[in-house]
Amino acid sequence: MMRHWKTTGLVAAVVIVLAIPMYIIIKINSGNLNKNYGSVSFIGKERCVDCHKVEYDQWQQSDHRKAMDVATDSSVLGNFNNSKFVSANGKETLFYKRDGKFFVKTEGVEGKIGEYEITHTFGYTPLQQYLIPFDDGKYQCLPIAWDTKKMEWFSLAEMVYPDENLTPTNWLYWTNGGQNWNGMCAECHSTNLKKNYDPITKTFSTTYSEINVSCEACHGPGSAHEDWANLPEMARPTDNNLGLIVKTSGIDNREYVELCTRCHSRRSQFSDFEHGRGDLLDSMLPTLLNENYHPDGQILEEVYVYGSFIQSKMYANKVQCNNCHNVHTGKLVLEGNALCSQCHRADIYDAKEHHFHKYENENGNPIELADKIIKVGEGTLCIKCHMPGQYYMGVDYRPDHSIRVPRPDLTISINTPNACNDCHADKSPKWADDYITKWYGLKRKPHYGTTFAAARESDPTAENKLIEIAKDNLYPLNVRATAISLMNRYNSDETIKTIQQMLDDDEPLIRETSIRIYSNSNITTYKKDLLKLLNDPVKAVRASVAIRISELPINEIPDKYRIAFTNALSEYKDMNLYMADFPSARMNLGVMYANQQKLAEAAKEYEEAIKIDSLFIPAKVNLAILYNQLDKNDEAEIILRDLVKNHSELFDAYYYLGLLLAEKHNYSEAVTYMQRASHLMPERGRINYNTGLMLQYLGRNDEAEKELLKALETEPNNFDFLYGLADHYVKLGEFVKAKGIALKLKELYPSNSIGDEILNFIAGK
Repeated sequence: MMRHWKTTGLVAAVVIVLAIPMYIIIKINSGNLNKNYGSVSFIGKERCVDCHKVEYDQWQQSDHRKAMDVATDSSVLGNFNNSKFVSANGKETLFYKRDGKFFVKTEGVEGKIGEYEITHTFGYTPLQQYLIPFDDGKYQCLPIAWDTKKMEWFSLAEMVYPDENLTPTNWLYWTNGGQNWNGMCAECHSTNLKKNYDPITKTFSTTYSEINVSCEACHGPGSAHEDWANLPEMARPTDNNLGLIVKTSGIDNREYVELCTRCHSRRSQFSDFEHGRGDLLDSMLPTLLNENYHPDGQILEEVYVYGSFIQSKMYANKVQCNNCHNVHTGKLVLEGNALCSQCHRADIYDAKEHHFHKYENENGNPIELADKIIKVGEGTLCIKCHMPGQYYMGVDYRPDHSIRVPRPDLTISINTPNACNDCHADKSPKWADDYITKWYGLKRKPHYGTTFAAARESDPTAENKLIEIAKDNLYPLNVRATAISLMNRYNSDETIKTIQQMLDDDEPLIRETSIRIYSNSNITTYKKDLLKLLNDPVKAVRASVAIRISELPINEIPDKYRIAFTNALSEYKDMNLYMADFPSARMNLGVMYANQQKLAEAAKEYEEAIKIDSLFIPAKVNLAILYNQLDKNDEAEIILRDLVKNHSELFDAYYYLGLLLAEKHNYSEAVTYMQRASHLMPERGRINYNTGLMLQYLGRNDEAEKELLKALETEPNNFDFLYGLADHYVKLGEFVKAKGIALKLKELYPSNSIGDEILNFIAGK
């Protein structure tokens, strides 16, 4: 009852060539950005200095240089002179030195006060964190950090997670996985990092060639470049990018931006990064514009720039990172509006006729807000209107790189923020929108944010617009992919057809997103559409296909695809083993094993996910369902009762518990949970159907009829619902009502004899 569901020669040759998807042709023709020069190795920054002194000196000023360091008197910025920090809940943390080493006494493992040695600094400004070594190769980030501007300690945990109860069992507690350096932070703060997590022993042996973000972090291993440089000038090859593995000049802005993307993006990292090898999606999967963003794509949670920037008109017009940032210092190439005036005419845009705000030397009063003061003149700065930001990590202000026009009208319609009210917080969005109209006119361009906001609420009016966005290459890549991902809320023929078309898109991100949500009731078509992608040139695409195909019985996979499927599923497994220190990866492995009917292995993976994060609800739901399949209904019931008690927002838990209790013949209590589930999810007619059958069993026939009728209202042509109601009426002797439904069954399902059988039964009475 509760079983899991898942969801002429030459002419012919020409046709075959033309039928090859464009993304494969692009891949074949482009080759690698850089040639494989045989064995290459990381040589360290010291061997770069003689030839690249200017760049080296610039790098010394950068945050990359100070991304991580051994804790010494010169690297540690925090006050370790027997200083004390008291958190909001009154708990004390002491910082001190002993024998030249740095120590902290604080609440740690299991909530007990302990002394911990700090061995490394992490970051530099505007905050510096500190790393503490633990057993099993783990390094953990202390939750108290040093504010380098205010020169004081502050609680990262209290500022970043104010609503979380960070007990020692919480994944976000500082000694647990959410604050683990090896898996959460390390890959972007050191050079040539190898995570080296062992999912069997649950230990790390993380390594790096340099402790910070050095030359080879961006340019790749330098041994071949050094060999090139050591050749006589006339003997140096001119076609090998100077022997460098990574090409940083003579490339388009997409290639350039993607050099930075592996760190400056919110993403899932599923393998160690290899320089100059393959597609971005061969080692990571960028996050779409989901709950980490506002519906219009503005920053909400920390998203690390990339997902914002590729939405911008700047990116669409070939602007790249080094147009604004010195790549070696990381600092801006120009200050103030001069930065934007590199491209935008100052006489037009850096003028009051454009921004309508007072300059610094004009009379006026500052705007005093609870957390900041807006000085006179700030409104003339381009970034204030076009790159409003917010604080992350407690004290780190980061501007939104989507570089958009302020839209208070969207604040009014879909409740997204706008730059005007970011400063004028005491005014209404209507006030701001009136000024926009006064200064710039009534015209407002349509924005995908309105569609995404509606789609997040499953509004049927959004469906056609999502299809339009997905098909339009003029929209940013992650906007198109987000539109596709939101189509999982709809199931029309046109939506399915669109997703089907997107499976052959040139962009790997579009293909991968489409695979994850594709469904088709025609199993032959479904297999045909997906199986061909097992040979996709991009790893993330192949892996996504493999896990979807694994839902099918192995005998339904044609022989010619078996090897490709096995290889792709192996890649999927390896990707998740790499991430096995995260609960989501263990759950992914559980799903893979469950699809293969390896139920014991699946249960183990779900259990491991919960051990990593006791609040990881998806694994608990899957584990309860799996326990039911393994006839461990008592264990399943314990999980589901906990979920409905402590996670009332998880509506499905009521439904699953109701089904389980019915399977255990506890129908009376089962009905209670089923009715609660129906109230919370009125669109789910199957819940009403099952509830009706339970009520029928209990002899509560009037209530049963109401539930069966509700089910039919949601899906008037559903075979099960029609048959269930007809059967109910037959059992009650209400043959007139039963006959009407039987006639509809016969009309809708002429190949099924059930309608005639009911009619014959009634005629015999």
